[in-house]
Amino acid sequence: MSVDIKLKVNGEAVVLSVDDPEMPLLYALRDHLGLRGPHFGCGLGQCGACTVHYFGNALRSCVMPISAVADAEIVTLEGLGTAENPHPLQQAFIDEQAAQCGYCINGMIMQAAALFATNSHPTEEAVRQALAANLCKCGTHVRILRAIMRVAQH
Repeated sequence: MSVDIKLKVNGEAVVLSVDDPEMPLLYALRDHLGLRGPHFGCGLGQCGACTVHYFGNALRSCVMPISAVADAEIVTLEGLGTAENPHPLQQAFIDEQAAQCGYCINGMIMQAAALFATNSHPTEEAVRQALAANLCKCGTHVRILRAIMRVAQH
């Protein structure tokens, strides 16, 4: 028996009919709505690749049941900006060539955007602390930090 879950995703009201209300939000975003910004990384909420914004706060979508976020406002990487008008963080990541394989970039940008929502000019130490639980296997940490600090200094 399917259950209807109402959400507001990237500013658009949606109703998802799901068979399993315990399905992770990540699966609903990717499989039902076709949003490819959040990635499946560890499946345990430890790497950050699946990060989205839940009422403006960073949330690991791989461990959050869809039923727990009913009626929520969710923003994914796609909701921050567009190819024609990227969010300042997205543009900074492009300018600094901060992505190597690109797998962690969703989480890095979404975590940084959540930080900027509460602190528009964070210090490098504040950025490092905010990103401490986001993993990058490629080792582009220096470029990622440089991209985020580029936005923090403006």
